[in-house]
Amino acid sequence: MPSHPHPADLTPAPGEPAVAQWRSSPVRELAAHLASLAAPTGRTSIIAVDGRSGGGKSTFAARLAKALPGAVHVITDDFAWHAPMFAWSPLVLEGLVAPLAAGRDVHYRPPAWDAHERAGAIDVPAATTFVVLEGVGAACRELADVVDAVVWVQSDVAEAERRGIARDIAHGGNGDEAASIAFWHDWMVAELAYQDAQRPWTRADVVVAGTRPDGDADGDVLWTPGPLR
Repeated sequence: MPSHPHPADLTPAPGEPAVAQWRSSPVRELAAHLASLAAPTGRTSIIAVDGRSGGGKSTFAARLAKALPGAVHVITDDFAWHAPMFAWSPLVLEGLVAPLAAGRDVHYRPPAWDAHERAGAIDVPAATTFVVLEGVGAACRELADVVDAVVWVQSDVAEAERRGIARDIAHGGNGDEAASIAFWHDWMVAELAYQDAQRPWTRADVVVAGTRPDGDADGDVLWTPGPLR
């Protein structure tokens, strides 16, 4: 397994330890490692993928879910939509964890979906082997008892900001370019404080490089065993 001293050249947010050396593996091998850590015991296992906004969580989580047998990718943003900021963990417990633990299909509409007439639902079949729960706060302390493995996606703070603002501008959900930039900075004040208080990298089983200047065209993933302290 090749090792790399500083290939991702990441400068994380203040207070988060930088990774000194990364391993390079095909995503299927990392998926197998995580599956061994979160081995199902007659119920659906939950792998939390946490990290900074714009830091590559969604890309990695989608690749991980594709590589895991019987996995479903669930995003925390669907629970957090129009919910109080960083106070949506009870919705995950009620709408996702409880029905799966009881062997039931998940078909959940958070209260805000009805209040704001959002269509659809969060759907997860009862037979699902792994849920990849991805988003800022996925590895929060409030869900620690129901999460079977934690991935922290480390990102370069400047690159995550560049990507996140570009994504928000392209999406248009926060207004025009100026409004998107202003929203990003307002959001990050709350996110940085939240992550600093939670410090999920100290509970990570695996740390993944989410922003890479060389990309991942070779199909590998850079990672290191956690936690970071």
